[in-house]
Amino acid sequence: MPVKTTNPGMLEIPELKIRVVHIKLVGDSPLIVHAWSKKARQEMLDKQMGKATAKKAPKDPEQDYREAFYYCEDGRYGFPAVAFKSAAVDAASQLSGLTKVFLRGAFHILGEMVPIEGEPRMREDMVRVGMGTADIRFRPEFPEWSVTVPVRFSSVITLEQIVHLFNQAGFSCGIGEWRPQKDGPFGMYHVSDVEEL
Repeated sequence: MPVKTTNPGMLEIPELKIRVVHIKLVGDSPLIVHAWSKKARQEMLDKQMGKATAKKAPKDPEQDYREAFYYCEDGRYGFPAVAFKSAAVDAASQLSGLTKVFLRGAFHILGEMVPIEGEPRMREDMVRVGMGTADIRFRPEFPEWSVTVPVRFSSVITLEQIVHLFNQAGFSCGIGEWRPQKDGPFGMYHVSDVEEL
């Protein structure tokens, strides 16, 4: 929204109007979740602190699977809210007239975790880590999933633009592992419903 001028040399800043909406996103492809496990975080910290590296424990697929989930405070499966903002901001590169700097200040996602609706299953994948070393990863996959994202935005952007932005983000960026932004087909989504609070 442009800044108005009423008198020469005088700037008039329009009133800031804030709206909050709940945007329901429905997955168009499975969502692969991979949170840092407590063990992985501890190993990283020990290495940075110069502590001796302990011998790696035998792989426990079930434990690796359980520790790869994100959880909401109430114990439900969740996903970091910041991922949805990052996807929407990154989608600006696909759209003309919008910049990432503008979008970072135009809207915000409320809270740290967004609850995931859906039933997970264990996924087994061969991956390359470090210097190209092969490893097997056991991670949660939600074949069918949806989330309701609480979005707070100002009058510099319209609700219609927010909806188009989230649709573009779900198509071109996605969330989670092997998403389109990382040359994969997973974690894609679209807007299915919007409820204003």
